[in-house]
Amino acid sequence: MTFADKLKNLMKDLDLTQSKLSDLTGIGKSSISQYLSGKNEPSKDRKQEIARALGVQETYFEMFEPAATVQHDGVVNLPVTLAAKLMKKSKEWVMQGLRDGVFPWGYAVKLTNWSYFISSVKFTEYTGIEVPLNEIA
Repeated sequence: MTFADKLKNLMKDLDLTQSKLSDLTGIGKSSISQYLSGKNEPSKDRKQEIARALGVQETYFEMFEPAATVQHDGVVNLPVTLAAKLMKKSKEWVMQGLRDGVFPWGYAVKLTNWSYFISSVKFTEYTGIEVPLNEIA
């Protein structure tokens, strides 16, 4: 799998646009566009920067098979607002728990701004709360 393919898949799994990836990494939108098209490939250091910003192992893009899988079959990134609603907690409470690393079903990554990932499958496994997939946009 090429770097471009891995980056596209990871961005899709995290529901990131090119603009958001640019904000998270500080890399220009034109460079990201070239990476995604396969026209250019970043240096090893730049790949590690991108991996760190997206919350996966630094070697994620160097490995033949991904070392970190953000999404498995049927796993959906559950929005923080929906997780909070399902748990009858505030959005801020869920975000703080993700930032503190206390929830085994998700994580938070910060570069400039915080980004959150909640595994719908792990969320259901640990909380016992079914995720209504029709509410996930």
